[in-house]
Amino acid sequence: MASPDVTTKLPVIEICVEGIDGLLAAERAGADRVELCASLVEGGITPSLGTVRLALELARIPFHVIVRPRGGDFLYSDAEYRSMLADVVALRELGVAGVVVGCLTADGEIDEERMAGLVDAAGPLAVTCHRAFDMTRDPTEALEALIRCKVGRVLTSGQRDTAVEGADLLAALVKQAAGRIIIMGCGALDPTNIGAVRAKTGLTEMHFASPRDEASGMLYRNPHVGMGGDDLDREYRNTVTDEALVVATIKAARA
Repeated sequence: MASPDVTTKLPVIEICVEGIDGLLAAERAGADRVELCASLVEGGITPSLGTVRLALELARIPFHVIVRPRGGDFLYSDAEYRSMLADVVALRELGVAGVVVGCLTADGEIDEERMAGLVDAAGPLAVTCHRAFDMTRDPTEALEALIRCKVGRVLTSGQRDTAVEGADLLAALVKQAAGRIIIMGCGALDPTNIGAVRAKTGLTEMHFASPRDEASGMLYRNPHVGMGGDDLDREYRNTVTDEALVVATIKAARA
């Protein structure tokens, strides 16, 4: 079982990974915590319970599990939301360190009723709001809404594609949070920019993925069949965590 969700090093570094191999790579590279996902090509969706069980068996660092039933927007049907509640309860019973969730209204606001329900279902688990926050109309009000819902942290790039572009808002959110919720910065962070982003924003937690494509080991390749979309070569590329890049980015963040 993973260790408690605590660390004394700053900034706390969370690595977003796809599956067990990504988790173990992030752990070897020095991550403090992992966000465990499936299908990063869709921005991350809920991994299988089998994946979570094996992660609990093998991991030596805490991990939070994304609870996102599909790619696309964060406006969920009643059935999708019920499935999210069920996943949160199952993850709580398995004993993970935390869950990562996010629900919006059609008007681009935090869906407080649903977020509060997910927090309640999580019980003692750490709860993070993912980048659904970056799709909200008013980030200042959205942050207050998450605080009202008792969410523990929010993952954000400052409502821009990259943390470099969103640094001004990230700094403002850190100031607004005033210790009531953790602001975890993300958005194309790498060794060339993470130190400057941290210096400008005052972030105490930072999140990145460091993915790279790795060629499939398949020797036989059927050129006439694709399992999804029209990029047939995608069937023979796997997304993996680049350990060396994680090491270098963590070093730059703490320089």
